[in-house]
Formats: sequence, C-alpha cells, structure tokens
Amino acid sequence: MSITCPDCHAELEPYNGVAHCKNCNKDIQLDALCPECHEPLEVLKACGAVDYFCQHGHGLISKKRVEFVPHQP
Repeated sequence: MSITCPDCHAELEPYNGVAHCKNCNKDIQLDALCPECHEPLEVLKACGAVDYFCQHGHGLISKKRVEFVPHQP
C-alpha cells in the first residue's frame, strides 16, 4: 500500500507516524491501522523503539505490516 500526498499526490514514505512531502514541503500526520481489522493501532514508544498494538485481538503488529493513511481530522 502506498501513501500519497493529499495535495500533490506524490508518493510518501512514513517515518514514526509522519510523512514529509518534498514537493509541497510539508509534513503529513499519519494514522496507523491494523492490516487485519483496519482499526487504529495503539502506538507504543520506549527506549527509542516504536511498536504497534491492536486492541481488537490481533496483538503486536510488525512495522512492515502497518497500514499508514493520512490523518483525517
């Protein structure tokens, strides 16, 4: 799944819940979703590590499997 800028549609790379668009020169807040149930994940941060936990029965989710989508206010 690729993430695109909502303004210019350039492809973005997520980094710790944010993606930077070089074309628009702005940061885009991202939401992390479970790849199984597509519900928001709890973000766990400790000692510089970031992990993701599904509170809907899917447990810890690998960073490689997390679905990132632009934040919808």
